[in-house]
Amino acid sequence: MRRLERLLWMLPLACYALLLAAWILDLFTPQLFIAAILFNIPIALSSLAMRRNLTISLVVASEVANIIAGYVNALQAHHFDVVAFGDRALLAASFLLIGYMTIKTQQLGHTAGLSDARAEQAQRERRLRIALDHVRESLSTELVLRAIVREAIALSNAQSGMLLVEAPSSDAPERYVGESATREIRVERSPLGAEVRSILAREMDGPVVLRADGTDTIARYALESLPAREALITPLRMDSRDLRLLLTSQQTKWARDDARLLRSYAEQCETALAQSDLFVRTSEQAEQIVDQHEALVERSNVIRDLVYALAHDLRTPLAAADATMQQALRGAYGALPDAYRDVLSTSLRSNEELQRMVETLLLVARYESGEASARRERVDLAQVAREAVAEMESSALERDVRVCFEATPTVVLADPDELRRALLNLLVNAIAASPPGSQIAVTVGNDTDAAFASIEDEGLGIAPEDRVRLFQRFGVTTRKRGAGTGLGLYIVRLIAEKHGGKAIYEPKEIGSRFAIRLPLASS
Repeated sequence: MRRLERLLWMLPLACYALLLAAWILDLFTPQLFIAAILFNIPIALSSLAMRRNLTISLVVASEVANIIAGYVNALQAHHFDVVAFGDRALLAASFLLIGYMTIKTQQLGHTAGLSDARAEQAQRERRLRIALDHVRESLSTELVLRAIVREAIALSNAQSGMLLVEAPSSDAPERYVGESATREIRVERSPLGAEVRSILAREMDGPVVLRADGTDTIARYALESLPAREALITPLRMDSRDLRLLLTSQQTKWARDDARLLRSYAEQCETALAQSDLFVRTSEQAEQIVDQHEALVERSNVIRDLVYALAHDLRTPLAAADATMQQALRGAYGALPDAYRDVLSTSLRSNEELQRMVETLLLVARYESGEASARRERVDLAQVAREAVAEMESSALERDVRVCFEATPTVVLADPDELRRALLNLLVNAIAASPPGSQIAVTVGNDTDAAFASIEDEGLGIAPEDRVRLFQRFGVTTRKRGAGTGLGLYIVRLIAEKHGGKAIYEPKEIGSRFAIRLPLASS
């Protein structure tokens, strides 16, 4: 390549030297011996330089030299020969013709050169694309490193290749080594020679070509130890480590285009390495998340089992205590003083509260473990609400709260026990929030697209800052501070949503309105 560049630089000097020699010869020849025809040689030769200005300058110089030589020949002969004058005129025309043809040849050569360059560039890009496709075939870092060496050897027509991966915890770097004769890549960890280590440790921004006939003594010794006549080195980056890709050859003469191609290849390989590293880290994080999820599920199962066991164990003694106190109030154990009867009545209410709390805990545990009831049947929402009101009537009377009930028969597809639990929770909260002498309005009906059951009280309502947490687990309770589980409204929301509806809160000027909306059953 350098020799060709040197020849192209010397070509204009050679053309002018030939023109000068032909002109001197023409000056000392007879008038009819037209040596100026030799001027066409440097004009035609200038086509090799692919420089239009050189050709034009040679044509102009030939025309001037032809006129001067003709004039000198005529002076030497002491007369102007008509034939010689005609020959000179024809030669002048031939200079123009040869010059024109030379310029056209240069243009065609330039076009052909561009076409060849484009074809070669397209071929390079195709080879680069195929090589990178092979590199990206895997997301395993180990396989990507092997593919980088294998495809680099094929891409650069090298005899062998080596990718040096520095290992922070090891004195001997890890090397991926391959040859053009086989596509197999082997991993080596033996120490490198001092000369090779020296050239690989150099700071470099891009590919570097090393030649055995160069002035770099260390590079020459390194090539002799490899052995190779040329080497092409480029840096890569993986995580925080610097990698070196070393290609060697005994025959290939690498040029700047090869170095640029390798640079593009290395940049894309860095992206492939980053992707594989991201995939590995993502996989590790996914495994950690799965492990954490399994641990959470295990803990959740343990907590659920504890809640189940506790609730079931509490049900029996609470039911027994309820039955015993009911019998005592009915006189099964003899007449009781009024003070004892008041104590039993209070104990019965507390027992009922504990039973509702146990049922709430069981319901929450079932819903959050994905064991919600799948029972669905045609249910009259008005009838379920009526039964709930009847069950809570005594509690309302004790607090001097009047319950007004208004209902229209409304059929929904639901589990009647769960609907009853949701309405009881709303009624319990309404009674607890209502001051003595106030009223609770229970309304059941339907509109164009849904059934609804609403409960309105005349209590203090819910503070605006607490409303966003109303239906959340352990959210706001409408009871007195220290009472309630904070799960009642959460259960209402879960039941409504599991039945395809929703729970609603609406503030009033005095009190609050809670409601559940459910889809109407098709007729």
